[in-house]
Amino acid sequence: MIRAVLFDFGGVILSSPFEAFNRYEAEAGLPPDTIRRINATNPDANAWAHFERGEVSVAGFKDLFEAEAKMLGFDVDAQRVVDALRGVIRPAMVEALRRCSANFKTAMLTNNFKAPAGSGTEAMVAQPAVDGDGQALGEIHALFDEIIESSVVGVRKPEPRFYEIACERLGVGPADCVFLDDLGINLKPARAMGMQTIKVVDPDVALVELETITGLRLR
Repeated sequence: MIRAVLFDFGGVILSSPFEAFNRYEAEAGLPPDTIRRINATNPDANAWAHFERGEVSVAGFKDLFEAEAKMLGFDVDAQRVVDALRGVIRPAMVEALRRCSANFKTAMLTNNFKAPAGSGTEAMVAQPAVDGDGQALGEIHALFDEIIESSVVGVRKPEPRFYEIACERLGVGPADCVFLDDLGINLKPARAMGMQTIKVVDPDVALVELETITGLRLR
């Protein structure tokens, strides 16, 4: 029996930013999955990792990311990468969250970016941003008992401490949880800790799996 359902945000509740990355790559004449390749190089200490931990500004991230891209032989506009972080709400996943929140503890586990305080024009909302109604976003946030943000807690998925923080705040153990994420690298440590995990590739398939685990009708 589970006691808590943990959701990634971008790629689960929202459409995946990798879809937008692929569109940018096609427009810029870059090989498919170039952004993913850059992010996977030195993943614990690259520009992306520093940004998600809140250790660099937006401008600092862009400089570091473009330098890392050049080292791999790519000419990338990092501002386009930041712009691609906007997502679209998935209504079916929000409804599943709503039903889960009525029966279990819930938490959002998100790697996100926030500009440091006082950064003026660099100020940005937590990644991933949302196209559309800001009120709808607030209503989604209200469905979570806890929201764990990498830029706030200073650690990020897939670091085990990130998942430990989520469990501590919810007052549950890893074996009490099911966790949904669109990236296998983020699911692996959660599964090693004892969580049940669901990789969200096709949201409809993921919801069937979540129904099986929770015993709830979610669609």
